[in-house]
Amino acid sequence: MSQPSIMVVDDELLIRDLLYDFFTGQGWSITVAESGEKALELLRDKPVDLVLTDIKMPEMDGLQLAAELKESHPDLPIVVMTGYPSVDSAVTALRTRVEDYVIKPFNINQLYKLVEATVRRSGT
Repeated sequence: MSQPSIMVVDDELLIRDLLYDFFTGQGWSITVAESGEKALELLRDKPVDLVLTDIKMPEMDGLQLAAELKESHPDLPIVVMTGYPSVDSAVTALRTRVEDYVIKPFNINQLYKLVEATVRRSGT
């Protein structure tokens, strides 16, 4: 498998930096975006193998982003993260066909295994 690429979408700089540092340390290519709008803009020019997005963000939340991405990129794997889990957001995530729903704070090694397995399964 060639160098996998993911996009991390989170309005929290600390989370973006943590995930960027960790995944680049594993040899992955990482693109970061601070909002759903920025993610859509970046994805026009730079395709990725997976999007890892926070749910709770201003303006466009991660579930809205996932729905838009599934319209334009139906095969793109999406994993959502949230510090505010709820039955409603989990059901919406499933209906949007995201690959997984991760609760913050997460174990970085478990998240890595999940992302790696999802990318491998998707064949990208």
